[in-house]
Amino acid sequence: MANRIFAALLLVVTLGYAFIAFAVIKAPFQYDPLGPESWPRILSVVAILCLLTILWRPDAAGFDVTGHVWFRLTAAVALLFAYAELYEPLGFILSTILFGTVLAAMLGATKLRALGFGVAAGIAGYLLCVTLMDLNLPRGDLIVPLLDAGQQGAN
Repeated sequence: MANRIFAALLLVVTLGYAFIAFAVIKAPFQYDPLGPESWPRILSVVAILCLLTILWRPDAAGFDVTGHVWFRLTAAVALLFAYAELYEPLGFILSTILFGTVLAAMLGATKLRALGFGVAAGIAGYLLCVTLMDLNLPRGDLIVPLLDAGQQGAN
């Protein structure tokens, strides 16, 4: 029963999000292949379908969330907020490396594997988004001046 209540509440929020995605978000020009309106629309449709599935057939087995799990969930949400705040100042690559490394370590990876995952996610994600998807990702407001100063010093 709790699954259905949670799904119903989240469905109301998602329907509001879908209304905004389909009726309010209008871009004056397309700067990527799908356009800035497509991703919120796709996300809202997928979320609505998932929530309707939960409402139609909720999970029969309940689960108990321990204090340790609540702490990890809270830490993951805090990491997402930190990632969002650091995204433009540090740029995509560095902020993704930090986020991926800390999250992998939090989920039990060794330090070396967590760092490897973070570096792979940052660099591969950047190359995938920039080359294949032709997206503009931030290089970093704090990093670009340092790179520019290094290039001027080399000349």
